[in-house]
Amino acid sequence: MARKINYSGKVFPLNRDNVDTDQIIPKQFLKRIERKGFGQFLFFHWRFEDKGGKLKQDFLLNSPRYKNSKILLSGKNFGCGSSREHAPWALQDFGFNVVIAESFADIFYNNCLKNGILPIKLSSKEIEKLFERATEEELILEVSLENQTVQDSKGFYTTFEVDPYWKTMLLEGLDEIDLTLKYEEKIRQFENK
Repeated sequence: MARKINYSGKVFPLNRDNVDTDQIIPKQFLKRIERKGFGQFLFFHWRFEDKGGKLKQDFLLNSPRYKNSKILLSGKNFGCGSSREHAPWALQDFGFNVVIAESFADIFYNNCLKNGILPIKLSSKEIEKLFERATEEELILEVSLENQTVQDSKGFYTTFEVDPYWKTMLLEGLDEIDLTLKYEEKIRQFENK
């Protein structure tokens, strides 16, 4: 995984609660075994007409205004439903590296962290303010993992919590295999013993 210290990007506001993993990446697209290639199917039933070829004009992510968004803003219980790891893969492959929501499903939250996406929980008041701003104008947020802050150039500023273990993993660009390999010599010594 690449090291993550600071994130900056345009915000896409998905003002919905209970966005489940089947909405993030429908089950018919789970046939791949690699992590790449899922982004094209992200929010498939919301983004495309029934036959899947034509983009729906009324879904905000299809608007040129939100093209190349890097930060996804959503409501309560984001990532609920099945525990598919493909959901964070699809978000990341599409270009999102931060998801901000009022709350997350636990398994989805942990899958994000394990795959290099930073999930941030903010209060309902802060989420509401960000939704308001992101729908009125192009909203660019600066996220510092190191300082655990979210801010913009117009006075919005808040802090967020992240488990120290996952913070270190993201800051150092490690996944759990990389972490184990840091102890490769000690493991080898133990095996030889």
